[in-house]
Amino acid sequence: MMLGVKVHKINGEKVRRKLIELDILDKEYRIKRDGEFLIFPVKKKIEGFQIVETEFEPVEKRPHSYREVVNLPEHLKPLLPSSFDIVGDIAVIEIPEELMQYGKQVGEAILKVHKHIKAVFAKGSAISGEFRVRELVHLAGERRTETLHRENGIRLRLDIAKVYFSPRLATERMRIFKKAKEGETVFDMFAGVGPYSILLAKKVRLVFACDINPWAIKYLEENRRLNKTPNVIPILGDVRKVAGQIKADRIIMNLPKFAHEFLREAMLSINEGGVIHYYGFSHEGNPFEEHERKIETIAKKLGRRVEFIEERKVRPYAPRQYNVAIDFRVA
Repeated sequence: MMLGVKVHKINGEKVRRKLIELDILDKEYRIKRDGEFLIFPVKKKIEGFQIVETEFEPVEKRPHSYREVVNLPEHLKPLLPSSFDIVGDIAVIEIPEELMQYGKQVGEAILKVHKHIKAVFAKGSAISGEFRVRELVHLAGERRTETLHRENGIRLRLDIAKVYFSPRLATERMRIFKKAKEGETVFDMFAGVGPYSILLAKKVRLVFACDINPWAIKYLEENRRLNKTPNVIPILGDVRKVAGQIKADRIIMNLPKFAHEFLREAMLSINEGGVIHYYGFSHEGNPFEEHERKIETIAKKLGRRVEFIEERKVRPYAPRQYNVAIDFRVA
């Protein structure tokens, strides 16, 4: 038998907080219901409350990581990734070749620990091709790749097998949102399904969102309706053919591997005094110097001047490599 504090359910929340404050509530056991009353498990007697003796059910302790429950030979467990991407209710994990034969066990462990996840896929290849997509290998759960993702107060419907999307850039997208100003016109040169465009449309006057992937534009149009942002203008096509026809106060260049190849197009579209948010990949050391040189070279050829405002490492991309962001103003 254990000690419990018995109170009417009307006073339950008030008493619970008091017991926590006094560090008397025994959180390893469940609170018990007794008709109109609640009985809180406590570590010791306390004056001013009705004390009873009863049995309590222990709280089921849930594992914190899928690695705690996965069914694998012990010598392989150190190879398990410590993290994975979650897009909506779908998990995407990168596991080494040695573990692919245990993919089902890995997927089932993720589903067991993370109840909100309904499907698990492994990365089957690197991101490649004009549409920046990768092969996916189904591990467990539902066999679907479309989902509804929520971040920064917006909703994004997408298919992870047909479009590029990284949930790891949510913080970076909010950083740009905070810098944007009301009344601006924005040009999102590689918009995808609209994670930058839809968010920025909540604040700025107009967003031109371009992408060469028809699936990305399909979902972008749906996300525009879903988030009630009619000031997003989807454009399907090669950004090279669009540049110069659009004039913007702020430009997003979220194409880290190839953004340097489109600097001329960006500078043809930016208004004087406008800001370009440029992304690239760099080795450690001085990760910004090479990109700065490319930016200044293109600006000089076009008779324009640049002022570097902010430079930051967004996230590690590979061993000793980073995804970097460079914000610069063009005069």
